[in-house]
Amino acid sequence: MARTDVTDLEAILAITGHDDGATEHTVTDPAAAIFTWDYEKGERPALEKLYEKAKQSQWNGSTDLDWSTDVDLERVAREISGGDYRALFVRRLADVPGSPVARWDDQQWRDYAIETFTWRLSQFLHGEQGALLCTAKIVETVPWIDAKYYAATQVMDEARHVEVFARYLDEKLEGHYPINAHLGLLLDDIVSDSRWDITYLGMQIMVEGLALAAFGVLHQITTEPLLKKLLRYVMSDEARHVAFGVLSLKECYEQMSAAELRERQEFAFEAALRMRDRFLQQEVWERLGIDVRAMVKLQLQLPAAENTFQRHLFSKIVPNCKKLGLLDAGDGWLRERFTEIGVIDFEDYVDTGSEYAELDEVARDRAEG
Repeated sequence: MARTDVTDLEAILAITGHDDGATEHTVTDPAAAIFTWDYEKGERPALEKLYEKAKQSQWNGSTDLDWSTDVDLERVAREISGGDYRALFVRRLADVPGSPVARWDDQQWRDYAIETFTWRLSQFLHGEQGALLCTAKIVETVPWIDAKYYAATQVMDEARHVEVFARYLDEKLEGHYPINAHLGLLLDDIVSDSRWDITYLGMQIMVEGLALAAFGVLHQITTEPLLKKLLRYVMSDEARHVAFGVLSLKECYEQMSAAELRERQEFAFEAALRMRDRFLQQEVWERLGIDVRAMVKLQLQLPAAENTFQRHLFSKIVPNCKKLGLLDAGDGWLRERFTEIGVIDFEDYVDTGSEYAELDEVARDRAEG
């Protein structure tokens, strides 16, 4: 995983994936399973507290959500478009001479908004399965018993997330999309790396951090009651998951050499590019019969600072990288890279290791409800 040119069109388009009908995908995992005979508790009180919180905050996707709720797909799509299909960020592409969407009417923009919503939830679904596998791997590979305890609770959380997103897509929407090629490649890289801290960094900090921010945006925007409650429950879990990564890796990275930290910086940035590129939505353009190359090229030309949704996705990642010491390690390489892609201004946002308790409201709400 190595691509440092953030506007390399050919490199982006070279990463493709098509739904060939297969229902399985195999990745070789070379990591060693680690047993520990040190069962002593109390060495990492923050992790112990997180574990206790996780046990208290379990919820049931089958009974705690009202699946009889009718979902108005057009209404939800209009909401996530900013209240008007014409308010979509990519709507600006219609003003570019020669754009494939220059002559789209309101019905076509409506169809695009619906496809985008379905595509977005589909990628959340696939990402949650990636988290399920990665957290099971953390249980195997992390050397600390308190981290194994917490990771085991996250395995249950992720199974529940896969369940509820799959059900929402199958019952309330019109099917789902296959995994985005950029997301799939990132998950493959995370699973196939033998170093346990890379699993933490790739999944707990990068993928889960982006998901937490994305869920927060959608939760704030939508009024659809089933989706809103589903997202709030999932966000509560995700906040703990990202905090788990921050608390664990901070201790680990304090003991690493400059060369080892540089490897983690490079991994984090390449992961950030993969996640950014996933939102170029090649699969949506292809399904709508639009020239994918032309649309990707046009989207890369739009000022990144104007894409509020995409930029906000990094509002959790950047401060967490700063908390871990990755932002300014060595010569500040990662700071420069995040500056390049226009997300460095999130560095002073609160890190998830400090805010997870505010986001984790499930136990309190269940008690009151």
